[in-house]
Amino acid sequence: MKMYLGINDENFLREKKIPMTKREIRILTLALARAYDAGIIVDIGAGTGSISIEAAKFVPDGNIFAIEKNLDAVEILKKNLENFSVDNVTVINSEAAQALKNFSRFDVAIIGGSGGNLEEILDAVDEKLNAGGRIAANLISIQNLSTCLQWFKRHENYHYESMQVQINHFNQVGVYDMAKAANPICIVIGTKD
Repeated sequence: MKMYLGINDENFLREKKIPMTKREIRILTLALARAYDAGIIVDIGAGTGSISIEAAKFVPDGNIFAIEKNLDAVEILKKNLENFSVDNVTVINSEAAQALKNFSRFDVAIIGGSGGNLEEILDAVDEKLNAGGRIAANLISIQNLSTCLQWFKRHENYHYESMQVQINHFNQVGVYDMAKAANPICIVIGTKD
């Protein structure tokens, strides 16, 4: 079975107001979450669907569920799914905590957006995550990072690691190659006992 990671960001349809997880962060997130051995993956706050599509290509025998509450984002996500010809992604237009109630179990939860409800989402994920399952949270604000870390500290049935990732791309400016920094991202990976 062929596994693939690293779709170019330019290949995704985008709109300015709809967030998209960038290529290097997608690669790290899916690798650290050990998505390669997951049967069911939920992508919470799916935005443009970049994580869902990358996961679908990486785990072609898996079932990926893209949960997104923003209807404009859902429209872009569906167009991206069509453009990439993936058929193992199901789109759910709903608040995350509500959508998660309808699952029996899953192996990996990737949290990209929380709409200010991170703790509620983590609680809902915890109820349905299989033993040995992983949570991967990509966080851009200090407040969400703090909420996430405190949640894991209160849940002793998880082992977690956290990191901040800073990606720089080099662009040619005349005869020079100059770094252009992307926003730093905090990644928290938790594994359930």
